[in-house]
Amino acid sequence: MKARIKNAMSRAKCAAIGAAVGAAIGGLISRNAASTGGALGGLVGATIAEVRNSPDGVFAALRSGDDATDETADDEAADATTAE
Repeated sequence: MKARIKNAMSRAKCAAIGAAVGAAIGGLISRNAASTGGALGGLVGATIAEVRNSPDGVFAALRSGDDATDETADDEAADATTAE
C-alpha cells in the first residue's frame, strides 16, 4: 500500500510540474493558451512519470541497480577480451 501511495504522489508531482511549465509557456501567448498549456503539460508530466516508474518502461535500462545495464557491461567486457 505504501508503494502505491508513493507512486501516486510521484505521478501527481510530475503532473503538477508539467502543468506549471505548460501554463507558463502558454501564458506568454494568451490566457486561453495558458489554460491549454497547463492541461497538456499536466498530461505530459503524468505520462512521463508513469513511463519512468513502470518496470517495462522506456527508461528501465537507465535505472540504478538494474540488471540489464550490468549484463550489458559484462557482455561488452567479455567481447573486448575475446577480440584481443
